[in-house]
Amino acid sequence: MTTIEIASSARDSRHAHPGRALTPDLARGAMLLFIALANSANVVFASQPGLDPTPAGAGRILNFLLAAFVDSRAYPVFAVMFGYGLVQLARRRGGGVGDARRVLLRRNGWLVGFGLVHAALLYFGDFLAAYGIVGIIATLLLLNRGDRFHRAVLWVWGAQLVYVIVLAALLVARLAADTGGHAVLQNSPNPSLAAPTYLQSAVERLAEWPVHTATVIPFIIVVWLGMWAARRRLLEDPAQHRSLLAWTAAVCLTVTVAGGLPYALLSAGVLDVSPAAVEQMAILHAVSGGYGGPGYVALIALVGMWLSTRDAASPVGRATAAVSALGRRSLSGYLFQSVVWAVLLAPWGMALGGPAGDAFVAAGIAVLTWAASVAAASWLEERGMAGPAERVLRRLTYGRRPANHTARS
Repeated sequence: MTTIEIASSARDSRHAHPGRALTPDLARGAMLLFIALANSANVVFASQPGLDPTPAGAGRILNFLLAAFVDSRAYPVFAVMFGYGLVQLARRRGGGVGDARRVLLRRNGWLVGFGLVHAALLYFGDFLAAYGIVGIIATLLLLNRGDRFHRAVLWVWGAQLVYVIVLAALLVARLAADTGGHAVLQNSPNPSLAAPTYLQSAVERLAEWPVHTATVIPFIIVVWLGMWAARRRLLEDPAQHRSLLAWTAAVCLTVTVAGGLPYALLSAGVLDVSPAAVEQMAILHAVSGGYGGPGYVALIALVGMWLSTRDAASPVGRATAAVSALGRRSLSGYLFQSVVWAVLLAPWGMALGGPAGDAFVAAGIAVLTWAASVAAASWLEERGMAGPAERVLRRLTYGRRPANHTARS
């Protein structure tokens, strides 16, 4: 799962950001917690989706929450924000279509390189390269199209919703005719996460990474929706679009939670079904997960409207600022997580998750890692410093700039 400030519109954080929309930064920063919960569990169980296959007691509740609200539902948020950021960056360049395209192609090309290094050194489930590839495709084929063209993405999402409904109906029919069974959740093993040595894990990662990257590229549809939203400036002025955001949050979150509910109940050990029913549940869970992207973004935009009225010196105001600071440095935050998993959870590291996998250890380390990254981002914000990964990506994209120039990337 993943990332990611890959599409961030972040500038150097040398001062407050009074003219900057709150929602994109807040969404990235907050959802990095969900990314941490998903990826730490992947590492502990050396498999995907990284849910405990034999939960007991409170473990059943944890499995249910992860399956219903996190797994396959967090990283689409970054896909939406990635598309939103592509349009924002192109709009700010102000140097014409050709200039914006060159910058975006160079930035996304380097992002593919980041992803390769990330996968080779740390974690096979990298999303950076996939988003870099999607960014190149979107820049060439989608960016400079008219409003009529971009409205087509709404029809695509409508058609996909019909597909989700059909899948749900087929599952209901299957369950009605099911004679029962004792099939359980089946995680797909990842050899790189179970490798006993670092060298072996690196070899396995390089074999797994291309396949994983290919499975993420179809999320260009989610990215396209983010581009449509950016063209309408939905997150710059959420009050003006309150009704649309409310409907988006209600409909999309209902679809993503309802679509994931059967699989979540299975993962909690509540349902006794046949293997064929489990397979259908897994497909419905995955397809409906894409609606978590726009759903969560719309919900965060609505919450952000309330948060923006809070006193900056209040606990709520300070917490909002800290999480948003991480959002402006989410590439660094994402990569930091992978370093933590390697050191604390990998079999060739400290292996704190234990040989059988401990879901609560994984969740606890995920929360602490996210909290540490929030604190670090806040510290950097106070000193007007960008995240280290953002600084490298900006330098590679723009090259050296005069000291008084602010790279708008």
